[in-house]
Amino acid sequence: MEVDIRRQIPASFQRVERGKYGYNAKQVDQFLKRARVSFEAPSTEPHKIGSIDVRAVSFDPVKGGYDASDVDAALDRLEDAFARRERDELIEAQGEEAWLRQIGRLSSILRGRLHRPDGERFRRPAGKKARAYNIDDVDGLCHELIGYLEEDQPLSVDSVRRAVFRQAKGQDGYEETQVDAFLDRVVELMAAID
Repeated sequence: MEVDIRRQIPASFQRVERGKYGYNAKQVDQFLKRARVSFEAPSTEPHKIGSIDVRAVSFDPVKGGYDASDVDAALDRLEDAFARRERDELIEAQGEEAWLRQIGRLSSILRGRLHRPDGERFRRPAGKKARAYNIDDVDGLCHELIGYLEEDQPLSVDSVRRAVFRQAKGQDGYEETQVDAFLDRVVELMAAID
């Protein structure tokens, strides 16, 4: 599948008002320039960017920077384009069976955690006052993911990317870093499937 990367990423983004915080424009522009080069000529890029790199990138907040929601939407489209290309390259190099095996392995790992009982899917933070995610909110998303993976219920990758959970403290919630890492893998799977 041919993807026009210039249609995935606008030439520039809206800026927030001077007194409000947005993404550092220079950092965004530099990353997107590298991403374009990596996407358009991957063999010439010494530090090839992939879908995981797009998902993991972060930018410093600065006053008057780029509007975060505009940049995030472009990064989502870019991540999807990289994921499609990675899927197509794997299929071309090793065949569709290799891609299906990779998807099957990742899906199996994710399902193992999804099928844990409510309230037991993720670790609890060690500190009593450590920030955590609300257990019911996270478990609710896990139920939606089971429906998506096993019952063909609709769920968009963007709804997982944008999932927001109420805050909890310490043992009253799930450890944020573990939930975030799990959701990164879910996004990886969904982007590869869709």
